[in-house]
Amino acid sequence: MTYISSLSNITRSHGDPKVLSTGPSSLGASDQLGRALGWFSLGLGLVELLSPRTVTRGLGMEGREGLVRAYGAREIGSGLLSLSLEKHVGLWSRIAGDGLDIATVLAAYRPGNPKRSNVRLALATLVGITVLDVVAAQGVATRHSRRRGNFRDYRDRSGFPQGAAKAREMARASPKGSSSTEALKQAAL
Repeated sequence: MTYISSLSNITRSHGDPKVLSTGPSSLGASDQLGRALGWFSLGLGLVELLSPRTVTRGLGMEGREGLVRAYGAREIGSGLLSLSLEKHVGLWSRIAGDGLDIATVLAAYRPGNPKRSNVRLALATLVGITVLDVVAAQGVATRHSRRRGNFRDYRDRSGFPQGAAKAREMARASPKGSSSTEALKQAAL
């Protein structure tokens, strides 16, 4: 039994069934990667929001603290979306944000910047995370999209249990005094 499943037994009321062992997750690899990227986005967003001066000082971008705070708020929003039911929207918004981050950090990769090696490392990290975001977004889109061509075709169905031909036959054979709707009701039975 794992540590997590033993913790879940603590919260159960007396008489509730106990978790003896856990099975495999129903989440696919792309869902798990998307979830991890969502949590990463929340953590990074909090760092950018709460200590932008540390980020800008490390990259030689002093004076851009407001921009880093705005990017932190964007990261938190993307992280929340990535953890929600609309995870594909959150993951694609992360990719758009990665583009903004790369463009902003690329501007700091100038010859006069004494922190140029930090900027190079940040750019490599951003490119790597962007690749993970693209893989996760495409995987989630593939896993959760409706399959094209697998639609059920109901054009040949009439809605009558014995078919439309049988319903017409019964309507023609009904006694002269009864209405056609009564015959159709009989055909539906």
